[in-house]
Amino acid sequence: MKDKELEAYEYANAMPRNLFKALAEFQQEVPTIHKGTKGYGYTYADLPAIFEVINPLLKKHGLGFTQLMQGNSLETIVFHCESGERLTSLAELPQDIELKGMNAFQVAGSSITYFRRYALSSALGLVTDKDTDAGGEQAPKKAEPKKRTDAEIMLPPLTEEQFVKAQEALDNKTVTLEQIKTKYVLSTVQESALMLIAGLK
Repeated sequence: MKDKELEAYEYANAMPRNLFKALAEFQQEVPTIHKGTKGYGYTYADLPAIFEVINPLLKKHGLGFTQLMQGNSLETIVFHCESGERLTSLAELPQDIELKGMNAFQVAGSSITYFRRYALSSALGLVTDKDTDAGGEQAPKKAEPKKRTDAEIMLPPLTEEQFVKAQEALDNKTVTLEQIKTKYVLSTVQESALMLIAGLK
């Protein structure tokens, strides 16, 4: 067997085939999960609602998951029980977030819960958000993204001081995240933090 053929053979046999097959079968059965918990302009399924739906299906297809804190990051592991094959992802949690009426421990707990929900939904291919109510209405089509002008391309970065003010404005509902993004360029961490604040409202 030629070197390239051997390399391709070894790569193919190293793939978590049992996990992929079980995950694909799970995704064919799992429904859209929506319990109507209200967020900032949308509704979503919270973790208990998600677990209620997925746990029996995960068991049926021999799958499991765990989510572990690794320093300031959340590690999500989806595994195949029989073969031990696994897929992992790591999400960095934003730091130094302040939310009105919450102490540091409550903010940390809210942040972890928020990222657990999205990391698990992403890993398993779940649909847990909905833009309309639970009555089955079709969500309106999203407008085509507007092309950015030269002025918008040259937007200034959001400074630390402006970031603090942006958090307060979002918390007080005097501005939207989209309005902030039309005036400043946000880092990934800044945008995640502001999304967290907006999503908890």
